[in-house]
Amino acid sequence: MKGGRDAGTRQNRAGSTDPWPALPFEAWRETAETLHLWLQVVGKIRLSHSPWINHQWHATLLPTARGLTTLEIPRGRPGVLPGRGRAPSVSSGRPVSPGGFQLDVDFIDHVVRISTSEGGRAEVEMRPRSVAEFHGALLGELAGLGVTVTIHGAPNELPDPVPFAHDHAPRAYDPEAAHRYFRALSSSARVLGEFRARFTGKSSPVHLFWGAMDLAVTRFSGRKAPPHPGGIPNLPDWITREAYSHEVSSAGFWPGSAAYPEPIYYAYASPTPEGYPAHPVRPTAARWESELSEFVLPYEAVRTAASPEDELLSFLESTYAVAADLAAWDREALEWGPGEQPRGRGWTPATDRGEPADP
Repeated sequence: MKGGRDAGTRQNRAGSTDPWPALPFEAWRETAETLHLWLQVVGKIRLSHSPWINHQWHATLLPTARGLTTLEIPRGRPGVLPGRGRAPSVSSGRPVSPGGFQLDVDFIDHVVRISTSEGGRAEVEMRPRSVAEFHGALLGELAGLGVTVTIHGAPNELPDPVPFAHDHAPRAYDPEAAHRYFRALSSSARVLGEFRARFTGKSSPVHLFWGAMDLAVTRFSGRKAPPHPGGIPNLPDWITREAYSHEVSSAGFWPGSAAYPEPIYYAYASPTPEGYPAHPVRPTAARWESELSEFVLPYEAVRTAASPEDELLSFLESTYAVAADLAAWDREALEWGPGEQPRGRGWTPATDRGEPADP
């Protein structure tokens, strides 16, 4: 569908304003599974036309005030896999198509909004419909705007994947449940962003990996890591090895799955330092989950805490400190020292409840 909605309709569809809503997985399982597959389609479009960035950061979706975005995607310049060809350039003699396009997943209007740098616009509604119908509608609207895309046509990181174009099974989509997920994702992203800001070394953006549907931020020690063993379902091992080519401490938010039906925050180190699983971390609700090989903190414990932001930051900081200390990271070179981090006018960290800093 094309066109917009009036302000009254948008307001009615916005849903709860609770920044930390309840999110029991079983209550929205069908919508979560639908959304996971739709986000894979959106993410694969970005992946297929973007130049390769280390650790697959070119493939992810980024949080916005209304949902998730691909940012601008180049037109006419399909991405080239590392070691599998030379990316086209102006000097190569190959024409480079001008302009780009962007996909925005809007959890307030419940549409995927398409925009082009030439001014074209279109929308695909998020409503109960099969994956095949959603896939066809999105690629069809893109084609109508003069954007032709080719993607790998089946989900990644899922067992027994059904190609998108062949997945005609009826799918649920509950706008209110999807909006609760968005609010949890948005609040989590803001805290992860503050945590990211405390690190001066190489760090990823706060972004969503659509393969597993996890919102993540990753810190790097600067040292190379041994080859990762791989083994993720329906994901080539060479991609996993490139993602973990360097030593990391990573954390994020995951809404759960049929196999592990609990929304959690997680933290892990790769490679795992000796003694890491047994080391105590904060807060008291955090635990080592051997099934996942990660520290986890239930989302429910965060959202019901007196200060969800401080509860989550405690988990992020303590799990990182354990990983960095056990692996002998050069923390003095990678972190702000006391009083070194500049603060903008009116901005106060969640852990500092004093007067706003004024440079």
